[in-house]
Amino acid sequence: MFFKALLLSLLPVVFAETRNFDFVINNAVVKPDGFERSAVLVNGQYPGPLLTANKGDHIVIPTHNQLTDPHMRRSTSIHWHGFFQPRTSAMDGPSFVNQCPIPPNTTFTYEFDTNNQSGNFWYHSHLSTQYCDGLRGAFVVYDPDDPLKHLYDVDDESTIITLEDWYHIFAPQGNDQFFNSNMPPVPDSGLINGKGRYVNGPLVPYAVVNVEQGKRYRLRVFALSCRPFFTFSIDGHNVTFMEADGIEHDPVEVQNFTIWPAQRISAILNANQPVDNYWIRAPPTGGNPANNPNFDPNLTLAILRYKGASDAEPKTVNVAGRGLLDQDMHPIAQEGPGKLGSGPADKSIVLNIDNTIHPPFFDINGISYISPSVPVLLQLLSGAKRPEDLLPSEQVFIIERNKIIDVTFPVATGHPFHLHGHTFDVIRTSGEEAFNFENPPRRDVYPINGNTTFRFFSDNPGAWFLHCHIDWHLEAGLAIVFAEAPEDNVSGPAAQITPDDWKDLCPEYNEIDPEFQ
Repeated sequence: MFFKALLLSLLPVVFAETRNFDFVINNAVVKPDGFERSAVLVNGQYPGPLLTANKGDHIVIPTHNQLTDPHMRRSTSIHWHGFFQPRTSAMDGPSFVNQCPIPPNTTFTYEFDTNNQSGNFWYHSHLSTQYCDGLRGAFVVYDPDDPLKHLYDVDDESTIITLEDWYHIFAPQGNDQFFNSNMPPVPDSGLINGKGRYVNGPLVPYAVVNVEQGKRYRLRVFALSCRPFFTFSIDGHNVTFMEADGIEHDPVEVQNFTIWPAQRISAILNANQPVDNYWIRAPPTGGNPANNPNFDPNLTLAILRYKGASDAEPKTVNVAGRGLLDQDMHPIAQEGPGKLGSGPADKSIVLNIDNTIHPPFFDINGISYISPSVPVLLQLLSGAKRPEDLLPSEQVFIIERNKIIDVTFPVATGHPFHLHGHTFDVIRTSGEEAFNFENPPRRDVYPINGNTTFRFFSDNPGAWFLHCHIDWHLEAGLAIVFAEAPEDNVSGPAAQITPDDWKDLCPEYNEIDPEFQ
């Protein structure tokens, strides 16, 4: 019996693989909606190449910065969104929180484990608003023993759907527009799988998702947007929600769901309708379309095409139906719903958001976040362990290890907040008075739309960003940093792994001229 148990315990190690990907970050001209512009790309692709792995795999990604276009940022960094990065906080990616940016003509290797995580993740630049210029892509980690596998027949590259906003101006121009007018840029188009149209623009062929009648498909939907959220639906079909942000939830059948910037949702599509073409709809919401005459959210479309249907655009119509509600979302038993209990938190943090003090900049508790010159993780590894030791001292919150942390936003509207290094339980969903400690939604991005509280367990030492995932808002200071278990980052079993090329980044970045930063 002992040897059988030992063998079972070794199975994840035996079957884990090292997945090697090679990233060349470069500039090239693309036209996803028919308008030609230079962009920041991975291996010349937009969206970036799909990355796939299996639960437990080890990831190695040499990243070669070959950016040259002076209209956009020429340094870079990449965040692997949703991965917890235990002991590899240095690989998390946010510039000046976990690393210095990668200068031009420099190679840096990201290396981390997927650990026990599976589901939908993604990657994007985490330097200023650079990912609005194109550096973004999907990352799927499959679980061969998925407990909800019985719900679907097909789950492969053909079922991955990315939703993006696309801009004809460069991101630095968008920043200037925001800071000069107090209005973030409105996109020129919305894209599905990297294709879309704008008003009076070329009739770019819409992306097509192919299905076969009688089969069930796990659609993996990624909101890779810088600003808007999307309302996803498929004409004539219901879908069954089953996963959010890498956490599987009890299945819920709905007609549509809202997906905010950086969120990911898996939903089962039962291809049980007559053979035909059907519109996939994902109109973006965020910003007044009147501020950009190119933008019509209703042009954000793709085609669901049944095997045997003609090669034609659909004639179907959208019928409004039941949307997915926060109250519907409950983690499956394997994910331990309500695992953080109903008792009081060990530490409660209240974050008041305001942008009336000196707009367009945002303040949290009266302070606008400004990136430090030395990454917060490097500060921790250099011995900082008290609030007064850390910069920016007002916006770095020290939390002890193995504590229950509650974070409350008393008043805010339309800010999807992302916590790095953790998922959290939304124990009070936006605008609700009652708390749910039994089976709250578990996510890593959640839209703050009224009084909201989420809870997490501080079991992952590191430097972890908490920020609005509307990239223009983050650039305007809507963020804080958690310095988790400062002393444990330096020594002991949770000490951070910091390879030499990571240590070299700050000296190399500080040596280059500002125009290349």
